[in-house]
Amino acid sequence: MAPPVSTEQAAPAAGAAAPAPGRRRRAPLLRAATRRRALPWALLAPALAVIAALLLFPLGRVLWLSVQDYGLDNVVSGRPDYIGLDNYAQVLGDRYLWTVALPNTVVFAAVAVAGTVVLGTLVALLLATLRPPARTAVLGCVLVAWAMPAVSGTYVWVWIFDVDGGLVRQGLEAVGAVGPEGYNWFTDRLAFYAIATLNVVHHGFPFVAVTVLAGLLTVPRELHEAALLDGAGAWQRFWNVTVPTIRPVFAVVTILSTIWDFKVFAQVYLMPGGSGGNRDVLNLGVWSYMQSFSQQSYGLGSAIAVLLTLMLLAVTVVYLRALFRDEELR
Repeated sequence: MAPPVSTEQAAPAAGAAAPAPGRRRRAPLLRAATRRRALPWALLAPALAVIAALLLFPLGRVLWLSVQDYGLDNVVSGRPDYIGLDNYAQVLGDRYLWTVALPNTVVFAAVAVAGTVVLGTLVALLLATLRPPARTAVLGCVLVAWAMPAVSGTYVWVWIFDVDGGLVRQGLEAVGAVGPEGYNWFTDRLAFYAIATLNVVHHGFPFVAVTVLAGLLTVPRELHEAALLDGAGAWQRFWNVTVPTIRPVFAVVTILSTIWDFKVFAQVYLMPGGSGGNRDVLNLGVWSYMQSFSQQSYGLGSAIAVLLTLMLLAVTVVYLRALFRDEELR
């Protein structure tokens, strides 16, 4: 006698195909939620792989060179000479780092970042008050400075402060501030970096102006009207309404300006004395280049470059932590 047949086996759901005899239904390899979480990373994976190859490989190569006594002989022979952390000990024990290269880098970056952000914010406030046609015209003129290559901009500032026929020398000589012998601005450390700061601020403020302007246009008008009714002045409205509202924008432009100004190279190297003729004006980037390619001490130059990278990472982490802490407090 045949066994009884269950109702489920006898009557499969309507519209569903009955499984083939002898085959089990396979469970999905990934759940739907897992697939949704993995999809963005899968789409980003090719771009991340390219970025990793372009950034991590050179960084790893510099790290490897920084622990070697790698000179011109090693380039020819291809044989590495591992010396551990000796290059870092030599750099950190060099008085030139603490008295010249590091102060030149840090002080110059701090002044240049402050000048760039302040000037860019003032220009953004001016642009926000203009009507669209005038704003477009002024913005186009401002962006010319941003579009100018760093090399061209540097040579323009060198020409302005030229010892023999520069505009500044002619103007000061006309009012009797300097004699016929003129004044060489590029031999003095402070004057040298004052010119470099003007160059960097002139080249960098358009980016800050455009970015801050985009943030200013998102501030609700009602906030300023309410502050105005409370009797707040222009500075109080800017500091207590505008700045807190677009604080992330200021954080971004400050971080990016800090990174760019810490690793300034062309603006220093191309000025008279900046390529090694005057060692009092070298910053970390140019010092690393001079050690690597003028002294053929690639390991020592790489160690300086690694220290500069660590400084930039530390500054970026501090800024990001401050930014995220402010966001959490909100």
